[in-house]
Amino acid sequence: MGTAQQHDRRAAGRRLLSLFSAAAVTFAAGLTFVTGAAPAAADPIEQCTPTHGAVVAVDFGPFGGGVVRGCDTTPTTGYELLRDGGFTTEGTQHDGEGFICRIGTASFNSGTRYPTPATEDCVLTPQATAYWSYWIASPGQSSWSYSPLGAMDRKPKAGDVDAWVFGGTDVGGSTGRPTFTPDDVRAGGGATPSPTPTDGPSVPVGKIDVPAAARWVSEQLHDGSHVVDEGSETPNYFLTTEAAYALAAAGGKSPALDKVVAALASGATEYAYPAGPEEAPDAPAAARLALVAAVTEGDPRAFGGHDLLGDLEKNVCASGPAPGCTAKGDFRGAAYGDGQALAVLALLRGGVVPPADAVTRLTQLVCEDGSVTSILIGPGEHCDGDPMTTGLVALVLDEAGGQDAAVAKMVAYLKKAQLRSGAFPPYNGATTGSVVATAYAAQALRALGEARAADAAVWWLSREQLADGGFGFDEGAESAALYATAPAVLAGTGTSLVTLTTKAPEPTDPPTTPPTTPPTTAPPTTPPPAGDGPDLKKAVAYLTSPANLQQGRYYAAGGSTTRADFGLTIDGAFALAATGHDNDALRTVVDFLDKGGKDGEARTVHDWTNVGSAHAMGGSMGKAAVLAQVVERDPRDFGGKDLIAGLADAVCTAKSPQPDRSCADKGAYAYAMSVFGQSLGVIAQIRAGETKAAEAPIGYLAGLQHTATGAWPSLVPPTGDADVDSTAMAAMALDLVPGDTHAGAVDRALAWIAAQQLPDGGFPGAAGNSVNSAALAVQGLSLDAGKYGAQIAKARKFLASQQNADGGFNVAKEGQRGSDLRASTQAVGGSTGISFGVLTRSLEGTTPNPVPPPSASAPVIVTPGDSAGSAGGPGIVDTDGPGGGSGGGGGLAATGGQALGLAAAAAVLVLAGWGAVVAARNRRSAVGGGL
Repeated sequence: MGTAQQHDRRAAGRRLLSLFSAAAVTFAAGLTFVTGAAPAAADPIEQCTPTHGAVVAVDFGPFGGGVVRGCDTTPTTGYELLRDGGFTTEGTQHDGEGFICRIGTASFNSGTRYPTPATEDCVLTPQATAYWSYWIASPGQSSWSYSPLGAMDRKPKAGDVDAWVFGGTDVGGSTGRPTFTPDDVRAGGGATPSPTPTDGPSVPVGKIDVPAAARWVSEQLHDGSHVVDEGSETPNYFLTTEAAYALAAAGGKSPALDKVVAALASGATEYAYPAGPEEAPDAPAAARLALVAAVTEGDPRAFGGHDLLGDLEKNVCASGPAPGCTAKGDFRGAAYGDGQALAVLALLRGGVVPPADAVTRLTQLVCEDGSVTSILIGPGEHCDGDPMTTGLVALVLDEAGGQDAAVAKMVAYLKKAQLRSGAFPPYNGATTGSVVATAYAAQALRALGEARAADAAVWWLSREQLADGGFGFDEGAESAALYATAPAVLAGTGTSLVTLTTKAPEPTDPPTTPPTTPPTTAPPTTPPPAGDGPDLKKAVAYLTSPANLQQGRYYAAGGSTTRADFGLTIDGAFALAATGHDNDALRTVVDFLDKGGKDGEARTVHDWTNVGSAHAMGGSMGKAAVLAQVVERDPRDFGGKDLIAGLADAVCTAKSPQPDRSCADKGAYAYAMSVFGQSLGVIAQIRAGETKAAEAPIGYLAGLQHTATGAWPSLVPPTGDADVDSTAMAAMALDLVPGDTHAGAVDRALAWIAAQQLPDGGFPGAAGNSVNSAALAVQGLSLDAGKYGAQIAKARKFLASQQNADGGFNVAKEGQRGSDLRASTQAVGGSTGISFGVLTRSLEGTTPNPVPPPSASAPVIVTPGDSAGSAGGPGIVDTDGPGGGSGGGGGLAATGGQALGLAAAAAVLVLAGWGAVVAARNRRSAVGGGL
C-alpha cells in the first residue's frame, strides 16, 4: 500500500495507541536506593478468620529461615496486607518501593531484608529465576493460584490468604508455587467452611414467550437468511449460528430455518476457514457449524464442502504453549473455554469420540470453587470462573461421560452462585443478573436434575423479556441482542445444545403459574452511559480531577506516594490530546515533562527514560518522543534531551550475551522487552523523519509477526502467544512505514484482530474481556475504518458499558469493579479511533493551569498490635508473636500498583505502574507504566 493510500486510510479518524503494555520491562541506572520503612504492627493472627481479615505468609526458606505469617484485619490492598502484616520491603533503584525486590521481618534474622545486596543489587529488574512471586488463595480454596493482579491492584476479601515466595517460576506460575498450603497458614488451620448450597431461590415459576422471541430473531435476519451487523454489508456468521439454534428450539424444522442453514453452508469457508480451505479451521466456528448440521439433521462431514469433524480431530494440540495452543489438548486457536467445549460437543454429537486430551483440557479449566474459567488458561494459572462458561462446560462434560466428580463440583458452584432473584451474575462477585449467564446456567441445571433452581432462573429470564420479544444482555437492559436472546430461547424450551434437534417433539411447557410478587433485587450500580460510545467529556473530567492528576501535572505511582508514574502520565496526555476536551490541562502536563518538572522525589521524566545513560530504555524514550511529536514539541530537545538520537544509539547490533539483558536481538531497541516498546521506538523514529535509521528496528518488529495468523506476541524475545493489544500496536507502527512493503502484514493483523471480537463487542486481553484491549482494537481497526466499521461500533459500545458514574472505566468486564486510571486513559484515547502514528494536538493559544500547593500527606494508619497469637502450622511463625512485630511501628508509604506479569524470557513481578511483563496467555491485567 502506498503512502498516499495510507494517509487516506488514516484520515477517517484513527485513535491514539495506548502505550501502556501488558508486556513491558523497566530498567534503570544512576538513582539512589529506596530505603524500606518500618512495618506496621501486625494484628493478632487469631483475629483473621474465614469471615474477617486476611493472612499473608512469606517463605524465607531460601535464606535459611521458615514461613512467617501475618494478619491484617482491615486490608485495602495486597500490598497493604504485606505491610500491615508485619513485613518490610525494599524496591529497585529505578522503580522505588513499588517493585518488591527485598522482603524482611523482625521475626527472622533481626529484620534483614532478602535477598541481600551481596546477591541482588536491586538496580534492575531481577531475573526470572530469583524474584519474589505473589500467590493467592480465596476462602474455600486449598491450593494456590498465581495472582492475576499486582498487590496494589488486588483487594483481598475476608478469609483470603496471600503468599510471597522467592525463586523462579514459568509463564503462568505453573512452577515455583509455595511448598505450604493455604490451610497451613490460615488462622487455626483447616479449610475454610463453605456455605451449604440450597435447591434454588424461592421464586415463582415463570414462562418465556418463545414464539415472541422467535419472531424477534427472525426480524434480525437480512433477507431471511443471515445476520448483518449495523453499518456492515457482510454476514455475521457467529450470530447467524445463534439465530439457527434459536429457530430450531422455537419451531423445529421449517423453511425459515432451512434458509438460514443454507446461508451458513454457503459461507462455511469464509467463516470457519479464514486462513484458506486447506489450512486449519477456526475451531469455535467449525464447531458451531457442525452443531448447526447436527441440530438440523444435516451432515457435519459434508457441510459447505467441508468435513468439519475431521478437521477438528486433526487440529488438537499435541503440546503447548505454542502458536494457537495454550496447552496440550486445546483445539488449535480455540482460545476460550466455550470454544473448546463446543468443539468437544460437536464431535460428540457427530458420533466421534473426542480426543481424551481435549476432554481433559476442559477439566483443567475447573477452578477450586467449581466455577469454570472462560479463558484457556495454562496449568497453574490463576483460575476465576463464571456461571455462563460453567453451565456450558458442565453440559458438555456430562455428555462426554466419566467426569461425574467435576460435573458435581460445577453444579454445586452454580447453586451457590444463583442470586435470590433466580438470576446468575456475569462474573463472581457481581450482584445483578446476566441473561446469557442465567440462560446457560438454567440449561445445565435442568439437564442435571436441578429443576427448582432451573425454574427460578427461567422465571427471572421471563421478567427480562422485552416488549419486542428479545432479551438484552444484562438485568434491566432496554434493547435486545441476539447473543442474549438465543440461549434464553433454549432455556425457555427446556433444551440445550447437547439435546437440541429439529426431530425432537415439542418440549413440555413448564408450569404456567404466573408470578405474583417479584423478588427484590438491587439495581445495577453503574448504568452504562447514553449514546453509542463513552462520554468522553465526563471521562476527561475524571482523568484531570485533582484526586487523580497530582497538582495538575502528573499521576502518582499509587497510594500516598509522591513519586510520579511517568508512563501513565504520558498515557493520560495522549488521551487528552486525542479528545481536545481540556487542552489547558494537557499543556500543564506537557510543560511539567518538557521543562524539567520534578515529582515529590525530585525525579524528572528522564529518570524514567534513562536517556543518555548506559541503561537508556528504548520503549520509554520512544513514548516520550511521540508525546513531543503529538503536541508539536521538539523530540530532539524534550526535557533537555535528544530522544531521537537516544533511540538511534539504542538500536541493538546483536543479541547481548547473558547475564546482560539489554538487547533481545539485532534490530531490537535496548531494554525494550515488548512489542509495545519496539513499536513506540519505530513510530517515534519515523515521525522524526528517521525511517532509514529505523530500518533494522522495523525489520525486527515485522519479523515478530506470526506468519500463520497475522498476530504479534506480547514480549520480546517472543514467547509464542498472540496478543490483541500488541498486534494493534505493531500494525499502527508498520502502517506508518512509507511504501507498501508492510501493507499485507497490516491487513492480516487487522483481520486477526477483528476475528477476536467477543459477542458483546469486547476483546480478550490480559485481564479477560479487557477495556484496554477493546480500546487498542479500535485503534488498530480504525486503520481501515471503512472495512471494520461494524466491529469498531460494537467495541465502542462495549467501552461505554464499562464506563462508571465518575467517568472512569473498569479494567475489564470481569473481576473487581471501580474506575482504574490506566484503563481509563486507554479507553478515552482508544474510543476516538486516532492512531498513535498520526495523533496531533496543537497547544497554540493554551495556558497552563496554575499549580496548586501540594496537599497534606495522608495520615499513616497503624493497626494496634498484640503480643498474643495462636500458633500456625508446623514451622509457621507469626509476625505478631514473640520476637515479631514492628520493632517501632509506623507504616510504609503506600505505593502504586498494577498487574503482575511473568514472561518466559524476562519474567518479573511488578507491583507499581512503572513496568510489567504480562504474557498475554496469562490474561492478566494490562498495566502501563514503563516500556
